Amino acid sequence: MGPGNRPLDLEWLEDFLALAETGNFSRAAEARAIAQPAFSRHIRALEDWVGVELFDRTAHPAALTAAGQRLRPLLASVLADLEAARIKARAAHDQAAASLRFAATHVLSLTFFPRWLGTLEAQLRLGPIQTISDSYEACEDEALQRRVQFVLCHGHPEVHGRLDEAQYPVLRLAGDVLMPVCAPSAPGSGRPLHAIAPAGDAGEGAGAAPLPVLAYGEASGLGRIMRSRVRGVFEDGAGSAIAQGVAVVFTAHHAALLKTMALEGRGVAWLPHSLIAGELGTGTLVPAGDAAWNVPVEIRLYRQRAAMAEAAEALWALASAQDEAPPGQAPEER
Repeated sequence: MGPGNRPLDLEWLEDFLALAETGNFSRAAEARAIAQPAFSRHIRALEDWVGVELFDRTAHPAALTAAGQRLRPLLASVLADLEAARIKARAAHDQAAASLRFAATHVLSLTFFPRWLGTLEAQLRLGPIQTISDSYEACEDEALQRRVQFVLCHGHPEVHGRLDEAQYPVLRLAGDVLMPVCAPSAPGSGRPLHAIAPAGDAGEGAGAAPLPVLAYGEASGLGRIMRSRVRGVFEDGAGSAIAQGVAVVFTAHHAALLKTMALEGRGVAWLPHSLIAGELGTGTLVPAGDAAWNVPVEIRLYRQRAAMAEAAEALWALASAQDEAPPGQAPEER
């Protein structure tokens, strides 16, 4: 927009440069493949937009005025910058179209995703890959706003998220288990520092010290599952209750941070088996309760509902052909 907020047509700029080059209205109009009367109107419209005359029409050939001489290199630069911007934008679009764009929850981006991606790359040329690692809620946002093609996350058949409600296509890539774990009472003892009192044993539970729990934040998908499946720890679900009292002593969105706090002896955390298999093997983390407190979950891959780029569709087809793990089976047990 120019003086008085009058609109500016970029064609006028190109017409101006053509006339400045030739000094002749007829030849400039011919070079621009436009009728001369229309060409002359464009030059006059540009001069109206600037607010001064840009050409001395009494001269032969037509000559630039002082204002026109000052404007010429600036307009040439503007047009060059716009063309460069167009080329870069197209290149970015082409690169994005050729790229695979994933949003993965923090824990799966550290554990499952690299290994799973490696199995696909052994069978398919994937090209550039862009990955966002964030909370479950943020990953949902990325998919709903179409900034990624795929979302990798944990899920549960009875706990529905926004992608389920919007009927995004989903694959169940593997099983996993949320296990209540904590540090051992002594190195190598195998006994939990913080044990879950047996459910239904009110006599022992009533006198037991409150169980210190390391909880997931509101944006966590694992937290959503736990709040739904384990009543009495994460409160609003219809799952099992714990006889003893519970004290939530620490809250975080990231399972890896809860794992660190559990290793430090700060409390009990329900952590994915895929994240803690090594610590269970070495005994630096031990189960805080029996297997009845485990919560089976799935490792899921969601995709956009609309057709995607060829590479993305090829990945989806290959992932679809892989066998699913039974619910609750840890990836290492497949």
